[in-house]
Amino acid sequence: MEAGELARKSCTPCRGGIPPLTAEEARGLQTGTPNWELEKAQTRLRRIFKLESFPEAIGFVNRVAELAEEEGHHPDFEIHYREVSLILYTHAIGGLHENDFIMAAKIDQLASR
Repeated sequence: MEAGELARKSCTPCRGGIPPLTAEEARGLQTGTPNWELEKAQTRLRRIFKLESFPEAIGFVNRVAELAEEEGHHPDFEIHYREVSLILYTHAIGGLHENDFIMAAKIDQLASR
């Protein structure tokens, strides 16, 4: 699935009770988010963003947080001065869901503005 197609979708509530994506399914969706790496046996997505300054990094985190609230899907954040690492996975199922790839595509669009 292409990034634009993923970014046009909205995250749907996931309460658990469904299996996470298989490694093959995750690799298929990753083609729409090529800057994100699959980690932990294809159960996590991670991307590191390098900003110009600490205040820019914090501003980026705040914009991602606003997007996460809108979508109801929240990444884990790691901030190291000018670098922001985002980790996406669906906690309720202990792995990846299409929502994670939708958020990744939306975050990529946000970062490119």
